[in-house]
Amino acid sequence: MCTGANYTTKDHYFGRNLDLEFSYNETVTVTPRNFPFEFRKAPTMTTHHAIIGMATISEGYPLYYDATNEKGLSMAGLNFPENADYKPEAADKTNITPFELIPWILGQYETVDEVKAALVGMSLVNISFSKAFPLSPLHWIISDRDQSITVESVKEGLKVYDNPVGVLTNNPTFDIQSFGLNNYMHLSRYAPVNNFSDKLDLDIYSRGMGAIGLPGDLSSASRFAKVAFTKMNSISGDSESESISQFFQILGSVAQQRGCANVGDDKYEITIYSSCCNTDKGIYYYTTYENSQVTGVDMHKEDLDGSTLADYPLIKGQQILMQN
Repeated sequence: MCTGANYTTKDHYFGRNLDLEFSYNETVTVTPRNFPFEFRKAPTMTTHHAIIGMATISEGYPLYYDATNEKGLSMAGLNFPENADYKPEAADKTNITPFELIPWILGQYETVDEVKAALVGMSLVNISFSKAFPLSPLHWIISDRDQSITVESVKEGLKVYDNPVGVLTNNPTFDIQSFGLNNYMHLSRYAPVNNFSDKLDLDIYSRGMGAIGLPGDLSSASRFAKVAFTKMNSISGDSESESISQFFQILGSVAQQRGCANVGDDKYEITIYSSCCNTDKGIYYYTTYENSQVTGVDMHKEDLDGSTLADYPLIKGQQILMQN
């Protein structure tokens, strides 16, 4: 399972936790403007916006998990099992496969409003990348500095939801997840007042009691509520250090630890990586499960007018600074 989020201080930040029990050898990947994006049922995109994000490269093609383009538009695909429903090819639609959706959108659009308009005539079609990489059941969060949407291809068709919370996890569908926040409207960053009874002298015996009832388990519905509360109440300074530190703290509030979620065959879901992209500067930061040091890749230090992918394997071993 996974969690995606936005955060804005002086700059805008977008990122996610990837929660799985295995890795596909993902790398931080920069796609320059002249890399030819070939699509199965749509014309090749020979020139496009430059893109940076996390991807598995197969047969020379970047299969992006999450990414940001040079204009600051960002998106991430998150697991959506038993709900995602991809369609047959339709003659009256722009037919895009799910593994192509991130490059198709980030390659040509700059704002969420532009994406909304483009999605009206698009269908997500049931075509896998290869036998080694069959389609994953996904839904997507797409964001710019000003707004976010959630996109879900379900049995009823393509659903596009405004996402004022700016977060996404997994099941159930986004409308149900959003409605669930009504159950937590009483939570607060402030100490509670005694509404229980004016006949009892109840004590505020600890800090943080205003958030009693905030879920802490690892289910997707609970992570949605937890990360929404954490993100909506987060306060940070405007510096890059303060901003990215706060963003990683937001994602850390719903991180998965090995041993807590058994997925069968003695395998456990973990947060393989957490990412934070400064969408204004095009710098992609990440941490991994065994490396809590923040590592960064700056897309603008690459040849963005080129045609060759640049990819950086993740630094996975713990980086420890000894002070004596």
